[in-house]
Amino acid sequence: MHETFGNETVTSDERKQRISKVFAAVAGRYDLMNDLMSFGIHRLWKRRLVSGLALQPQSIIVDLAGGTGDVARAINRKYDKTGNHLLVIDASWPMMATGRVKDTNLIHWVAAEGEKLPLADNTIDLVTLSFGLRNMTNIQTCLTEVLRCLKPGGQLVCLEFSTPVFWLKPFYDLYSRFVIPRLGALVAGEPAAYQYLIDSIRKFPNQQELAHIFEQTGFTGVAFKNLSFGISALHYGSKPVDMAAS
Repeated sequence: MHETFGNETVTSDERKQRISKVFAAVAGRYDLMNDLMSFGIHRLWKRRLVSGLALQPQSIIVDLAGGTGDVARAINRKYDKTGNHLLVIDASWPMMATGRVKDTNLIHWVAAEGEKLPLADNTIDLVTLSFGLRNMTNIQTCLTEVLRCLKPGGQLVCLEFSTPVFWLKPFYDLYSRFVIPRLGALVAGEPAAYQYLIDSIRKFPNQQELAHIFEQTGFTGVAFKNLSFGISALHYGSKPVDMAAS
Protein backbone atom coordinates (compact mmCIF):
# COMPACT_ATOMS: atom_id res chain seq x y z
CA MET A 1 0.00 0.00 0.00
CA HIS A 2 1.33 3.43 -0.94
CA GLU A 3 0.59 6.85 0.54
CA THR A 4 1.75 10.40 0.00
CA PHE A 5 4.17 12.59 1.91
CA GLY A 6 4.04 16.09 0.50
CA ASN A 7 4.26 15.63 -3.25
CA GLU A 8 6.00 12.26 -3.02
CA THR A 9 4.49 8.79 -3.21
CA VAL A 10 5.84 6.61 -0.41
CA THR A 11 4.99 3.35 1.29
CA SER A 12 2.84 3.36 4.42
CA ASP A 13 5.83 2.44 6.58
CA GLU A 14 7.96 5.20 5.07
CA ARG A 15 5.17 7.72 5.63
CA LYS A 16 5.00 6.75 9.30
CA GLN A 17 8.77 7.08 9.65
CA ARG A 18 8.87 10.49 7.98
CA ILE A 19 5.99 11.85 10.05
CA SER A 20 7.74 10.58 13.18
CA LYS A 21 10.89 12.46 12.18
CA VAL A 22 8.87 15.64 11.51
CA PHE A 23 7.40 15.71 15.01
CA ALA A 24 10.64 14.68 16.68
CA ALA A 25 12.34 17.61 14.96
CA VAL A 26 9.80 20.25 16.00
CA ALA A 27 8.66 18.89 19.38
CA GLY A 28 10.48 21.46 21.50
CA ARG A 29 8.95 24.43 19.69
CA TYR A 30 5.71 22.93 18.41
CA ASP A 31 3.40 24.89 20.71
CA LEU A 32 5.26 28.13 20.03
CA MET A 33 5.00 27.57 16.28
CA ASN A 34 1.28 26.91 16.56
CA ASP A 35 0.92 30.25 18.35
CA LEU A 36 2.87 32.06 15.66
CA MET A 37 1.20 30.35 12.69
CA SER A 38 -2.34 30.91 13.95
CA PHE A 39 -1.73 34.16 15.87
CA GLY A 40 -2.78 32.23 18.96
CA ILE A 41 -6.20 31.39 17.53
CA HIS A 42 -5.57 27.63 17.84
CA ARG A 43 -5.94 28.11 21.60
CA LEU A 44 -9.42 29.56 21.09
CA TRP A 45 -10.33 26.62 18.84
CA LYS A 46 -9.19 24.14 21.48
CA ARG A 47 -11.07 26.10 24.13
CA ARG A 48 -14.21 25.73 22.02
CA LEU A 49 -13.61 21.99 21.87
CA VAL A 50 -13.21 21.68 25.64
CA SER A 51 -16.07 24.03 26.54
CA GLY A 52 -18.50 22.04 24.41
CA LEU A 53 -17.86 18.72 26.13
CA ALA A 54 -20.62 17.18 28.22
CA LEU A 55 -18.78 14.85 30.57
CA GLN A 56 -20.28 12.64 33.22
CA PRO A 57 -18.31 12.03 36.45
CA GLN A 58 -15.76 9.21 36.31
CA SER A 59 -15.46 9.41 32.52
CA ILE A 60 -12.56 7.72 30.77
CA ILE A 61 -11.14 10.16 28.22
CA VAL A 62 -8.52 9.60 25.53
CA ASP A 63 -6.80 12.56 23.90
CA LEU A 64 -5.63 10.83 20.73
CA ALA A 65 -2.63 12.28 18.87
CA GLY A 66 -2.45 14.43 21.99
CA GLY A 67 1.12 15.56 21.40
CA THR A 68 2.25 17.85 24.21
CA GLY A 69 -1.02 17.32 26.06
CA ASP A 70 -2.38 20.88 25.93
CA VAL A 71 -5.94 19.69 25.25
CA ALA A 72 -5.73 17.03 27.97
CA ARG A 73 -4.55 19.61 30.50
CA ALA A 74 -7.39 21.95 29.49
CA ILE A 75 -9.90 19.15 30.03
CA ASN A 76 -8.33 18.39 33.39
CA ARG A 77 -8.55 22.03 34.50
CA LYS A 78 -12.21 22.32 33.54
CA TYR A 79 -13.35 18.95 34.90
CA ASP A 80 -10.81 18.40 37.69
CA LYS A 81 -13.42 17.60 40.35
CA THR A 82 -15.38 14.97 38.45
CA GLY A 83 -12.98 12.07 38.96
CA ASN A 84 -12.22 11.61 35.27
CA HIS A 85 -9.37 9.48 33.95
CA LEU A 86 -7.28 11.13 31.21
CA LEU A 87 -5.02 9.31 28.78
CA VAL A 88 -2.85 10.93 26.11
CA ILE A 89 -1.99 8.63 23.23
CA ASP A 90 0.49 9.76 20.59
CA ALA A 91 2.94 8.06 18.25
CA SER A 92 5.69 10.58 19.07
CA TRP A 93 7.58 10.15 22.35
CA PRO A 94 9.46 13.45 21.85
CA MET A 95 6.17 15.35 21.62
CA MET A 96 4.83 13.72 24.78
CA ALA A 97 8.13 14.19 26.59
CA THR A 98 7.85 17.92 25.95
CA GLY A 99 4.37 17.98 27.46
CA ARG A 100 5.11 15.74 30.42
CA VAL A 101 7.32 18.47 31.89
CA LYS A 102 4.06 20.34 32.59
CA ASP A 103 2.16 17.24 33.70
CA THR A 104 0.08 17.36 36.86
CA ASN A 105 0.44 13.57 37.33
CA LEU A 106 -3.27 13.30 36.58
CA ILE A 107 -2.61 12.39 32.96
CA HIS A 108 -1.33 9.03 31.71
CA TRP A 109 0.86 8.94 28.59
CA VAL A 110 1.04 6.08 26.09
CA ALA A 111 2.99 5.84 22.83
CA ALA A 112 0.85 4.17 20.17
CA GLU A 113 -0.44 4.67 16.64
CA GLY A 114 -3.99 5.82 16.07
CA GLU A 115 -4.58 2.94 13.70
CA LYS A 116 -3.75 0.38 16.39
CA LEU A 117 -4.90 1.51 19.81
CA PRO A 118 -3.85 -0.49 22.90
CA LEU A 119 -7.35 -0.22 24.35
CA ALA A 120 -10.06 -2.79 25.03
CA ASP A 121 -13.38 -2.76 23.19
CA ASN A 122 -16.21 -0.58 24.54
CA THR A 123 -14.19 1.05 27.34
CA ILE A 124 -13.81 4.76 26.51
CA ASP A 125 -16.41 7.49 27.13
CA LEU A 126 -14.82 10.23 25.03
CA VAL A 127 -12.05 10.56 22.45
CA THR A 128 -10.70 13.98 21.52
CA LEU A 129 -8.52 14.29 18.42
CA SER A 130 -6.98 17.68 17.70
CA PHE A 131 -5.01 18.34 14.51
CA GLY A 132 -3.87 14.73 14.34
CA LEU A 133 -6.28 12.90 12.08
CA ARG A 134 -4.61 14.15 8.91
CA ASN A 135 -1.31 12.64 10.09
CA MET A 136 -2.75 9.14 10.28
CA THR A 137 -1.65 6.77 7.54
CA ASN A 138 -5.26 5.68 7.05
CA ILE A 139 -8.02 7.98 8.31
CA GLN A 140 -10.79 5.40 8.19
CA THR A 141 -8.69 2.76 9.97
CA CYS A 142 -8.06 5.23 12.78
CA LEU A 143 -11.75 6.11 13.01
CA THR A 144 -12.66 2.42 13.04
CA GLU A 145 -10.29 1.89 15.95
CA VAL A 146 -11.81 4.83 17.83
CA LEU A 147 -15.29 3.41 17.23
CA ARG A 148 -14.18 0.02 18.52
CA CYS A 149 -12.83 1.44 21.76
CA LEU A 150 -15.73 3.78 22.54
CA LYS A 151 -18.51 2.63 24.80
CA PRO A 152 -21.93 2.52 23.13
CA GLY A 153 -23.07 6.14 23.21
CA GLY A 154 -19.48 7.37 23.60
CA GLN A 155 -18.37 10.35 21.53
CA LEU A 156 -15.52 11.40 19.27
CA VAL A 157 -14.77 15.13 19.00
CA CYS A 158 -12.30 15.95 16.25
CA LEU A 159 -10.73 19.37 15.71
CA GLU A 160 -8.94 19.64 12.40
CA PHE A 161 -7.91 22.14 9.76
CA SER A 162 -10.50 22.31 7.01
CA THR A 163 -11.55 24.33 3.95
CA PRO A 164 -12.17 28.07 4.45
CA VAL A 165 -15.10 29.90 2.89
CA PHE A 166 -14.58 30.94 -0.73
CA TRP A 167 -13.65 34.58 -0.10
CA LEU A 168 -11.01 33.69 2.50
CA LYS A 169 -9.48 30.68 0.77
CA PRO A 170 -7.15 32.58 -1.69
CA PHE A 171 -5.62 34.65 1.14
CA TYR A 172 -5.30 31.61 3.39
CA ASP A 173 -3.61 29.61 0.60
CA LEU A 174 -1.06 32.38 0.05
CA TYR A 175 -0.35 32.65 3.76
CA SER A 176 0.08 28.91 4.21
CA ARG A 177 2.18 28.49 1.09
CA PHE A 178 4.65 31.33 1.61
CA VAL A 179 4.56 32.48 5.25
CA ILE A 180 4.26 29.34 7.37
CA PRO A 181 7.29 27.46 5.94
CA ARG A 182 9.39 30.60 6.46
CA LEU A 183 8.22 30.85 10.04
CA GLY A 184 9.17 27.21 10.46
CA ALA A 185 12.64 27.97 9.15
CA LEU A 186 13.05 31.06 11.32
CA VAL A 187 11.72 29.79 14.65
CA ALA A 188 12.01 26.01 14.55
CA GLY A 189 14.79 25.65 11.98
CA GLU A 190 12.66 23.09 10.14
CA PRO A 191 11.08 24.57 6.98
CA ALA A 192 10.62 21.12 5.42
CA ALA A 193 8.65 19.93 8.44
CA TYR A 194 6.24 22.82 8.23
CA GLN A 195 5.97 22.43 4.48
CA TYR A 196 4.76 18.88 5.15
CA LEU A 197 2.20 20.15 7.67
CA ILE A 198 0.82 22.60 5.12
CA ASP A 199 0.71 19.96 2.38
CA SER A 200 -1.17 17.64 4.73
CA ILE A 201 -3.80 20.35 5.34
CA ARG A 202 -4.31 20.92 1.61
CA LYS A 203 -4.89 17.22 0.96
CA PHE A 204 -7.22 16.66 3.90
CA PRO A 205 -10.95 16.08 3.22
CA ASN A 206 -13.20 19.12 3.51
CA GLN A 207 -15.98 19.41 6.07
CA GLN A 208 -18.63 17.48 4.15
CA GLU A 209 -16.20 14.80 2.99
CA LEU A 210 -14.94 14.15 6.50
CA ALA A 211 -18.49 14.00 7.86
CA HIS A 212 -19.25 11.40 5.19
CA ILE A 213 -16.20 9.34 6.27
CA PHE A 214 -17.49 9.48 9.86
CA GLU A 215 -20.84 8.13 8.71
CA GLN A 216 -19.26 5.44 6.52
CA THR A 217 -17.22 4.28 9.51
CA GLY A 218 -20.39 3.79 11.56
CA PHE A 219 -20.67 6.92 13.70
CA THR A 220 -24.11 8.34 14.35
CA GLY A 221 -25.23 11.90 15.10
CA VAL A 222 -22.46 13.18 12.84
CA ALA A 223 -22.19 16.97 12.67
CA PHE A 224 -19.58 19.68 12.26
CA LYS A 225 -19.10 23.32 13.25
CA ASN A 226 -16.88 25.69 11.32
CA LEU A 227 -14.41 27.81 13.27
CA SER A 228 -12.83 31.01 11.92
CA PHE A 229 -14.82 30.81 8.68
CA GLY A 230 -13.84 27.19 8.05
CA ILE A 231 -10.08 27.42 8.57
CA SER A 232 -10.72 24.69 11.11
CA ALA A 233 -13.78 22.68 12.05
CA LEU A 234 -15.07 20.59 14.93
CA HIS A 235 -16.50 17.24 13.86
CA TYR A 236 -18.70 15.17 16.16
CA GLY A 237 -19.73 11.53 16.03
CA SER A 238 -21.09 9.01 18.52
CA LYS A 239 -21.01 5.25 18.74
CA PRO A 240 -24.54 3.85 18.30
CA VAL A 241 -26.01 2.92 21.68
CA ASP A 242 -26.93 -0.53 20.40
CA MET A 243 -23.52 -1.23 18.90
CA ALA A 244 -20.83 -3.34 20.51
CA ALA A 245 -17.52 -4.16 18.87
CA SER A 246 -17.19 -7.74 17.70
